[in-house]
Amino acid sequence: MQEFTLDDLVQCYRTGIFPMSDARDDETLFLVDPPLRGILPLEGVHVPSRLARTVRNTPFTVKIDTAFRQVIELCAESAADRESTWISHSIQSLYEALFARGLAHSVEVWDGTQLVGGLYGVAINGAFFGE
Repeated sequence: MQEFTLDDLVQCYRTGIFPMSDARDDETLFLVDPPLRGILPLEGVHVPSRLARTVRNTPFTVKIDTAFRQVIELCAESAADRESTWISHSIQSLYEALFARGLAHSVEVWDGTQLVGGLYGVAINGAFFGE
């Protein structure tokens, strides 16, 4: 079987496809091509003043790309409502390599020095594909 490369992953995102696994320790990848994708256009986004005030007055800090590995590892952890994850170790390695190339990013929410939320995703040609 031919190895799935970073270039393959980038090409998948360019066509709306993304890889998954059945579990954290499953090294088998399969590609998902959903019939519909949600798109949030950022041009002309209106943030209501009350929401902006709430965000400004919270104790949280939002940072970008300061804890990529930690974010993806926390996203891959099991939870009460999810025993397993689609983020296998091999998928994590692919995204970490994309991060090293500057194509993957993390958005982190911090409460002081504690990471309390976040997401990671892929940025290609002005589009951000959040995972």
